[in-house]
Amino acid sequence: MLKNKKILLGVTGSIAAYKAAFLVRLLVKAGADVQVIMTRAATDFISPLTMSTLSKNPVLTDLFENDSWANHAILGRSAHLMLIAPLSCNTLSKMATGACDNLLMAVYLSATCPVLVAPAMDEDMWKHSTTKENLDKIAGFGHTIIPVSSGELASGLFGEGRMAEPEEIVSFIENFVFPPGELAGKKALVSAGPTYEPIDPVRFIGNHSSGKMGIAIARELFERGADVTLVLGPVNNSFDLSGIEVKNVNTASEMYEACAASFPDADITVMAAAVADYTPASVADEKIKKKDEDWSLRFSKTKDILKSLGEQKKNGQVLVGFALETINEKSNAKDKLAAKNADIIVLNSLQDEGAGFGVDTNKVSLFDKKGGEINFEVKSKNEVAKDIVDAIIRYNHHG
Repeated sequence: MLKNKKILLGVTGSIAAYKAAFLVRLLVKAGADVQVIMTRAATDFISPLTMSTLSKNPVLTDLFENDSWANHAILGRSAHLMLIAPLSCNTLSKMATGACDNLLMAVYLSATCPVLVAPAMDEDMWKHSTTKENLDKIAGFGHTIIPVSSGELASGLFGEGRMAEPEEIVSFIENFVFPPGELAGKKALVSAGPTYEPIDPVRFIGNHSSGKMGIAIARELFERGADVTLVLGPVNNSFDLSGIEVKNVNTASEMYEACAASFPDADITVMAAAVADYTPASVADEKIKKKDEDWSLRFSKTKDILKSLGEQKKNGQVLVGFALETINEKSNAKDKLAAKNADIIVLNSLQDEGAGFGVDTNKVSLFDKKGGEINFEVKSKNEVAKDIVDAIIRYNHHG
């Protein structure tokens, strides 16, 4: 679960700094985006060029460099994890007291993400009462300390103080910091956003869907461990879609083709897109000029994506559809559930305040083919996404 995780790796002055190169390589191989920050002392042990080459990112060492300022606050706020490995006795002392005399400490003091440290020092330093006090102090800050191991030390002595091996650190991160979610190993397909049906090269027929609801569901499925493919119509806003495979489409036909291609391998499919029911029967090659008082368009019915997927659905696949209704909401949603061979229908009513297109909240009711019904109050779309994914998991477990 390290794919697209943003990890800040702090490297301090210790002979164990050479292990940081192997650590970066493993993290990058696991899919993480690694930003290395080195203290000046660390550069005496391993080259920043080595670390930048392995991390595929420039290495940061100073608050001010080449007349530019490294924004430590943004670095500390944008990461999913800050890892300091190796953690020297000196940097440990600074962490415990809040000393801020280098970039690494400035980023550390600005970090809002979990902080993980892998100490490395000689046995006598490791066992010194001050070291123990400082470790207890940073543990009290909520930081996690990876235990040291025993073995040959830089001094030539044998004892405690060796930094954990890179493989052990990566395993620790995967199992305790970013543990696999309940949907780990599952594949999910989500559609979101509107479709634009062209009339001529400059005009189209579309709708007001922002894609926010479908994208929130895709993010929630991803956070629960699923491998997510998002078929996304033309949305106007930018979203954080890191970790998700995105297939951008414009028309209903393109959305059908993309969904049909991914559906056979999907364990969970959520069709949240606002797909056009009709498309112009013909598209003009040139821009249509204004001539007559009246002008009419002839339309053809688009492919019913949800119904088509319902016809292909195999045992074990969960198919979720959306119903946006204005009248007879409940009966229409239940009719759609049966007609499309879906497992769950999410009902949106345009009569409800705080629901519908373009807003950050939604109010939904869920109906499943086993007769279940759940009604929710108005919530943020992120919270609604959690409710929908919870319902999918419950349905799947009791299938």
